[in-house]
Amino acid sequence: MADENDIQAQAGIPAAVEGEGQGRGRRGRGGGERGRGGDRGGRGRRDDRRGKSEEEQGEELVEKLVHINRVSKTVKGGKRFGFAALVVVGDGKGRVGFGHGKAREVPEAISKATASAKKKMVRVPLKDGRTLHHDGRGHFGAGNVTLRSAPAGTGIIAGGPMRAVFESLGVADVVTKSVGTSNPYNMIRATFEALTEQTSPKSVAQRRGKKVADLLGRGGASAEVAAVEAEAITE
Repeated sequence: MADENDIQAQAGIPAAVEGEGQGRGRRGRGGGERGRGGDRGGRGRRDDRRGKSEEEQGEELVEKLVHINRVSKTVKGGKRFGFAALVVVGDGKGRVGFGHGKAREVPEAISKATASAKKKMVRVPLKDGRTLHHDGRGHFGAGNVTLRSAPAGTGIIAGGPMRAVFESLGVADVVTKSVGTSNPYNMIRATFEALTEQTSPKSVAQRRGKKVADLLGRGGASAEVAAVEAEAITE
């Protein structure tokens, strides 16, 4: 038996077993470290994404609650109440969006509507940063709205949901008229349809391959041409 043990010792069987165990342990620890490192890396990437989203949402946004609707569902044992919120969000510099959310509680419905509005923000070109470039009309369902640009000092002549849109958009002078339904959802959608059709002289000139001065004409257009050129330089 002693000779067999000596032979096994000389063959290195115990050492091989110990080395194998240590190797497994190292691999296990290494795998664990790699796993932890992967977790750290994954967390880091998630944190980076969260940081970007927070930076994007960190800009100052104007939030306007347009309408709250309480709905009820009759179930066995009574009624179950819920709330639907309509919110308009804008940065006051030419970007605006709207969204609606439903929940059992009002704050949760407003937060859902706000998140939806931030995802659907659109950019609207503004003249001198205060009014629209041209008149426009929007139609949705039974709602019909008319938008008109106005000189400085006019103010926002609009009522209800439309006023919230222009205040969030950053428009200071505009004249509007709503004909038809007073449903805030249809009025908002009709207003956004009219706003999305707004174009600036710069975009039209680029599309047609001409200069802004050629589109605006000679008489009384020099100041507007200068303003458009200055806006192009800043961009």
